[in-house]
Amino acid sequence: MKPQPLEAALYLVPTPIGNREDITLRALRVLSSADLIAAEDTRSLRQLLAMYQIAPPPIVSCHEHNERMQSRRLINAVTEGKAVVFCSQAGMPLVSDPGYRLVQEAIARGVRVVPLPGANAALTALIASGMPVHEFTFVGFPPHKKGRRAFLDRIAALEQTVILYESPHRIERLIAELVAVCGPERRCTLARELTKVHESFYRGTLGEIALQIGNTIPVRGEFVVLLHGRSE
Repeated sequence: MKPQPLEAALYLVPTPIGNREDITLRALRVLSSADLIAAEDTRSLRQLLAMYQIAPPPIVSCHEHNERMQSRRLINAVTEGKAVVFCSQAGMPLVSDPGYRLVQEAIARGVRVVPLPGANAALTALIASGMPVHEFTFVGFPPHKKGRRAFLDRIAALEQTVILYESPHRIERLIAELVAVCGPERRCTLARELTKVHESFYRGTLGEIALQIGNTIPVRGEFVVLLHGRSE
């Protein structure tokens, strides 16, 4: 079946965070019908399209190092009547990923922005964490150096569930610092390798999690850290 033409707009299309079956029918239709696709990682996107037997339109790279330059080019394409798609490497565009400058450029120039729902690591981890879900704060990756202690003090004081991302080579340091600022009794959940074969959840106090990191908790794969809010 021939793909149906899309209206000229900037389409924000989420891609799977692990399991490649986690993509919507609408996302596949938009990807197959686009005039131009901008991707944070062109190689992984081409692999995804090949899996679903989608013959791709032209694909260009758009990542944190060239987003400012590419934004004008991509929005120019929309104003010329093209349907332009942006995909980050995995998950929801802009959420701890590039795309913010691109969307700002589109809005400033009166270009329609069409967001598609889809895979997101923070929400996927939250609903299985056992943490309160009625109110939460997502803070992304902690700063590596400047402002790190102030950042940790701020999230330690929050009364709602806090969601963070962390890489495997920094997760032990982060948990140790959270023990120091929150105390060892604060509840915590770690989600690792979400939607993949080795998806795992570890629930307990910060003190318990700190003892398990590197032992019963492998320091491999990307982590989502969920911290229980401060109690009076």
